[in-house]
Amino acid sequence: MAYVCEIGTGHRVYLDNQGTQTVVTTLSGSPGQQQQASNGFQTGNWTSPPEVFRTPNGVVLKISTAQGDHFIQVQGSSMSVTSGTPSVSSSQQMQVQQVDSTPASSMPSMEPMKPMEPMKPMEPMKPMNMGDMQMNMNPMEMRMGNMEMRMGSGSPASSSSPAQSSKQFCPQCGSSLTPSDRFCSSCGNQLN
Repeated sequence: MAYVCEIGTGHRVYLDNQGTQTVVTTLSGSPGQQQQASNGFQTGNWTSPPEVFRTPNGVVLKISTAQGDHFIQVQGSSMSVTSGTPSVSSSQQMQVQQVDSTPASSMPSMEPMKPMEPMKPMEPMKPMNMGDMQMNMNPMEMRMGNMEMRMGSGSPASSSSPAQSSKQFCPQCGSSLTPSDRFCSSCGNQLN
């Protein structure tokens, strides 16, 4: 025997006694979206149809078996067996209907998804300028004042001249140096 109960707009709980196990499935659906979560609980064979109660914390399921009553708390897609007997006297009892034994049969049908258009390629990153700093991504290069740093190789047309690539800078202040300098002409830092 399987049962279903509407617990809210687009939300259902589906209960099935499979041997000594109670299978609880929560179903929620809206146009274009459906979700389902299932859990099995060791309860024993049912002696009567399950009862469903709306509480301030969600829904409580009462499963009656020869071994006694079992209570399962359902909050959204989260399910857990409650310890002890929850007070359901002030809760609203909800109507439970017997259904086929497949949860998919109680789900609303969903229209097939339309194929997506392919993504357009991303445009290359444009050079960034912040004050006297400029950055390019291809090839990776950065200029700030009279300092320059490059990584990777550019096309032959954009490659730098040998004199420019061997250009040296003061590690202290960043001023341009010549290969014969032993001291920085700007800050006086001794060069190695």
